[in-house]
Amino acid sequence: MKKQVFISGPILGMEDNQDYYRNIITAICQKLGFEIVDPWKREKCIYKTDEDHDNSDNCRYNRIVQRDLDDADRCDIMVVYLPKLSAGACMEMFYAKRKGKTVIVISDMFPLSPWIKVHCDVLIKNFDMLEEVLNKFK
Repeated sequence: MKKQVFISGPILGMEDNQDYYRNIITAICQKLGFEIVDPWKREKCIYKTDEDHDNSDNCRYNRIVQRDLDDADRCDIMVVYLPKLSAGACMEMFYAKRKGKTVIVISDMFPLSPWIKVHCDVLIKNFDMLEEVLNKFK
């Protein structure tokens, strides 16, 4: 059975740039034989609307978060792209690490929060090292 890699990263403010990092991570993972878990595929319609993000539809937001947590439960590895801070990506990373998943963070932010450093297994600055790192977890 193929190991599953969950792709996590910032969405808010980057709605139109999701393909950039998700395609790179997906290509590397598929090359190495991993199966991809990408919540953006089902959630992009939520972020492509003019709807105001408020708490008026808590049930819907609860379902979104729960599906992400369920995906994190099923994955073996989480790759978190953090070119900027993201509440959702940090929460997913925290959850995955607490569940014993391997967490790889790609970030060139400086300084990086101790919370991020403590909740990842590997920290790399760019995509160049991702294939080498993932190879160790096959």
